[in-house]
Amino acid sequence: MAPYLAYEDKGAKLSSPLPLVLIHGHPFDHTMWTPQVRAYSPTRRVIAPDLRGYGASPVVPGVTQLSTFAEDIAALLDELHVDHFVLAGLSMGGQIAMECYAQFPDRIRGLILADTFASPETPAGKKSRNDMADRLLKEGMHGYADEVLHKMVAPYADASVSAHVHNMMTATPPAGAAAALRGRAERPDYRDLLTRVTVPSLVVVGEDDEYTPVSDAKTMAETLPDATLQVIPRAAHMPNLERPGEFNEALARFLGRVDGSA
Repeated sequence: MAPYLAYEDKGAKLSSPLPLVLIHGHPFDHTMWTPQVRAYSPTRRVIAPDLRGYGASPVVPGVTQLSTFAEDIAALLDELHVDHFVLAGLSMGGQIAMECYAQFPDRIRGLILADTFASPETPAGKKSRNDMADRLLKEGMHGYADEVLHKMVAPYADASVSAHVHNMMTATPPAGAAAALRGRAERPDYRDLLTRVTVPSLVVVGEDDEYTPVSDAKTMAETLPDATLQVIPRAAHMPNLERPGEFNEALARFLGRVDGSA
């Protein structure tokens, strides 16, 4: 049975407009979506869980596959009696969103993929993720957080954003982060899945993202049958926090379209 996930559930629990479900990336927690929860909860239900191993959710050591994360999301939404929704994920969260679409596509009315990619792990990448998992278990999160902070958010990002991101990373339990890294090392190829997505999609990426560059986002947008690409200027891997105004404007246009078609 899936662990009971911690989550934030804001906004009116009405049948319309569609709820927005937000899946965070690694190694963060649901508070990375604070600007979006604040922006959209006045007009729709917004649900932002902590994935297993992150935030206030249970830590399950070992290996956490993307399929397990998706099963947890489905179980939470069942618990909350949410049948249909718009699903958004950033980075690892975007890969979990793709896995959710693979498992329960009939529940998803719109798909938002931010700063992520669909291809499987390379042999070098698999080794790197497993090596990093070993390191986090041995050393903890602080050294890693210091090293990657200015790839997660651009060096020119607001200091408060950098502090928030660093705090999320250092607060993540190493065992949870390591389990997710080992699972991502085994992730499947979602490129064919994208060709079969039947709902509107929004692909968002920071202009200066080094982890998932604009070229990856363009490839995903071209692969999806009905996709809009939005490049956020002056942002790196977390444009929803770095440039929340531009990010939210893109989401608002997309949600308006999905709500209209629903």
